[in-house]
Amino acid sequence: MSHATDNRPEALLAMDPGIADQLLADRHRARLAALTRTDPHFVAHDLADPSPAAAVALAGAEVLFTGWGATPLTAEVHAAGSVKHHITEACWERGIAVTSAAGANALPVAEFTLAAILFANKRVLYAAHLYRGLRTRHDWLRELAGSGNHRRTVGIVGASRIGRRVIELLRPFDLDVLLYDPYVDAVEAALLGVRPVELDELCAGSSVVSVHAPQLPETHHLIGAAQLSAMATGTTLINTARGSLIDEDALLPELRSGRLHAVLDVTEPELPPPLSPLYDLPNVLLTPHVAGSLGNELHRMADHALDELERFAAGLPFADPVHAGSLRRQA
Repeated sequence: MSHATDNRPEALLAMDPGIADQLLADRHRARLAALTRTDPHFVAHDLADPSPAAAVALAGAEVLFTGWGATPLTAEVHAAGSVKHHITEACWERGIAVTSAAGANALPVAEFTLAAILFANKRVLYAAHLYRGLRTRHDWLRELAGSGNHRRTVGIVGASRIGRRVIELLRPFDLDVLLYDPYVDAVEAALLGVRPVELDELCAGSSVVSVHAPQLPETHHLIGAAQLSAMATGTTLINTARGSLIDEDALLPELRSGRLHAVLDVTEPELPPPLSPLYDLPNVLLTPHVAGSLGNELHRMADHALDELERFAAGLPFADPVHAGSLRRQA
């Protein structure tokens, strides 16, 4: 089919080639080739200094299908957890439409968080650590008295996509949910099925505090010494958002003493120093930023991005557009 009669948009894959191999299975590349005029196996990485072949492809591209590892750009189709590091003001100035697969990426993060909440209230990490050391019979009913998920209070910090999905996943359980989010009013909170409170009240009243706010100057160390000291002994702090939202200098003494527990999928810095106590403390579950899409979960993101691309090719608006006004507050 000649370009004169082929109305499919020209597209260019722009991301780290290794990410493209993980994100796109053969069926995704076949669908991409059917929806657009593109070589589904050609991946442009550095758009700031493109290779000759990438420069030619970029000049004709109507759609950029981007992901992790892409240089800052203006994009029309994007597959990643966030577009905040890629989209520039030039994008909005030129009226370029943007969509993101952040909604698809929110699902595994929320599932990870749900598991962490239920395990925290059940004191699974503590029981496993103790069992490993004892290796004998023990009075577990007495040892774990007071644990469990019945009528516990969970505090959600931030009604982001992920925060809202966590709230949704918690509904079948006998849990009470508090929410801190300055952008959510009482009416919206009631629709979500949560009780809106100030941050300090949430920290003081929750057996588990889970952080889902965006990384902004005003959220830097949102959970600081005052909030940590307000938490009751035995409270578990979960962070799957960004490490900068928690003041780790204030958190470490609380963890070393054993007063608080933590599930940390993100830290500041992202890789803790080799001698950090976070690696060895028995009351800390430290994971290497794996709550988001991993393995075959990446394919869900590719499906979502291709669905949006199909809408674009058909002249329809995106189902999940990104707007300039809301981008700053997105996680």
